[in-house]
Amino acid sequence: MNGTTKALLRAAGVVVLGAAAWGGDRLVLGDGVRVETNDAYVSAYSSVVAPKVGGRIDAVMAQDNEQVRKGEVLAHIEDDDFRAALTVAQGDLAATRADIANLQAEFTRQDALIAAARAAVQSDDAQLVFAQQDEARYRNLAAGGAGTTEQRQRTAAQTREATAAKARDEASVQAATQEKDVLAAQIARARGNLTRAEGEEQRAELDLSYCTIPAPVDGVVGARGVRVGNYVNPGSALLAVTPVQDAFVVAHFQETQLTHVLPGQKATVWVDTFPGQPLRAHVDSIPPATGVAFAPIQPDNATGNFTKVVQRLPVRITFDPGQPLAARVRVGMSVEVAVDTASRPEGPKADDPRYAWR
Repeated sequence: MNGTTKALLRAAGVVVLGAAAWGGDRLVLGDGVRVETNDAYVSAYSSVVAPKVGGRIDAVMAQDNEQVRKGEVLAHIEDDDFRAALTVAQGDLAATRADIANLQAEFTRQDALIAAARAAVQSDDAQLVFAQQDEARYRNLAAGGAGTTEQRQRTAAQTREATAAKARDEASVQAATQEKDVLAAQIARARGNLTRAEGEEQRAELDLSYCTIPAPVDGVVGARGVRVGNYVNPGSALLAVTPVQDAFVVAHFQETQLTHVLPGQKATVWVDTFPGQPLRAHVDSIPPATGVAFAPIQPDNATGNFTKVVQRLPVRITFDPGQPLAARVRVGMSVEVAVDTASRPEGPKADDPRYAWR
């Protein structure tokens, strides 16, 4: 083998290696216009269903993997105690309303009692005037020797009695007038009790309604751990409802791939479960940080040896509507995603400044 042949072989080897390196780079990073990743999966925001009250489960309507609608009853808690509590609350409310009615009647009647007391004072005035006149008459008679001492003393006593009776009845008028203030205060307190009783009744009604556990959203039942006879506490997870119709893709792109990626650009999704059946999609939004930024224990490269690692960002990809196959996608499925960075951003978030990444 002469020198020329060896030089040609070396050149060919360099070309092959260069082509392989370029192909590998394009395979990982894309061709600069189309960026791809196989580090992606289907996700959705599942709603965990938990009771607001504690008790024994007496019925479970939801079954594993069943599709349910928002508001559909999933399970029911035995409600005998809550119905009894509601009855007691309703009785307390009725009694409080009766107390208010009684006090208001007494308040209205108090005006009549005040008028009667004032009439008694007027009668006392007449009796006092008569007693004073009678006393003066017998005093004059006694001074002229025509009247007896007993008569004079009796009329004087009657005058004092009339004076005392008037003072007593005047005090009754004052007491009856002040009683209105007492009754007004009692009515105000009773109205406060009424507000509390109404709140207790409302709470009892709510507690009773909480025995019926509805679906919070449309979706598919999963992670069902509740069974008839289980005793549940407030906040304990019974099952989850996953809105598979709102499923989306979380695609972990390398940071070097996102140079030209924008919300609203077209994307293609291949689900491993459905090979050869691509789904149309688009970029929904770009995350605020890499995945490791939200890790409970973040790496600290401030000391020691440093090895630079390309970071990945979880980009959200949303399926385009009108694709029956997208309805069969389930959370957790592995997918591959390709984004066309040359496509024009479209959709509601493309021009929304809240999602802009410029």
